Amino acid sequence: MKRTSNRRTPAGQPETGARRGFEHSEGLRALLIRLHEEGRWSWRYDPEVEALMRHAADKYAALARRHGLDPWEAAAAAFDAMRTGAVRRAEDPWAVITRAVKVTCIAEERANGLLCSVHQARRPKFSVFHDAERFSDRENPLTDYHPAFHTTAPDESDDDEEAVARVGAAVADAVLLFHLLGWPSETAQSGIELVVTRLTESNSRSQAFESLRRDYHARALLDLPVRSWLSMLRLLLGTPDPALAHTRAARGLLHRLLSGEPVLALLADDAVATGIVLAAPNVGGTDVCE
Repeated sequence: MKRTSNRRTPAGQPETGARRGFEHSEGLRALLIRLHEEGRWSWRYDPEVEALMRHAADKYAALARRHGLDPWEAAAAAFDAMRTGAVRRAEDPWAVITRAVKVTCIAEERANGLLCSVHQARRPKFSVFHDAERFSDRENPLTDYHPAFHTTAPDESDDDEEAVARVGAAVADAVLLFHLLGWPSETAQSGIELVVTRLTESNSRSQAFESLRRDYHARALLDLPVRSWLSMLRLLLGTPDPALAHTRAARGLLHRLLSGEPVLALLADDAVATGIVLAAPNVGGTDVCE
């Protein structure tokens, strides 16, 4: 095996043949062994080290740029590998160094993308994630294509069925409440269903109240006196007075039933019970229809 000469010129610089010997694996092995034997300070003061690191920067420049790094970052990775005993004992030192530099460049690139340390980027538990992205990095907003921002629209048919079931239960409870307090069952059911229908067609409870209050035809079909009809509207929809909009009086029976209040609680409410009893047809005096 031909060993590279380490002779130096009078100016203290290594000869060209000696300086270029580390380009080959055996010449590199000889240089690394000598540097190791001379001690830790040899890497700082030995004149061949500078040429070696320049050669490493040139050798791995393309690899570094491929991963978005500076050539001297690849040279630094090569320097770390050259100081290990595994490279000195390897069958092909340059092959081991190349592999170490490639792994380090990949880790550096992943660390820059993941915004974490190189040590973390080498671990599979972190490297499996995609690179961090800003909302402005792409032409299209991230919310348009990233699955993390996609949600499944709720089934509207299920919501509609649930709402219809709740309204039906509230109407049935209201009819039962009026019937228990002296109203004819058919009259109570027809009147309450009419109120609910008009309420769904109106923009607000006050608008529905005014529309029903002026609907003489509907009152005639129900055969209810003015007193009973207006009392039923106030009991079901609440008092339309804006000054009482945030009071208990403004919340009618339908609102309270839809909110989950049970019939027994409404029966125990003296104001509600008294109002329904006094508003019942043929109760509290002679009914006069306008």
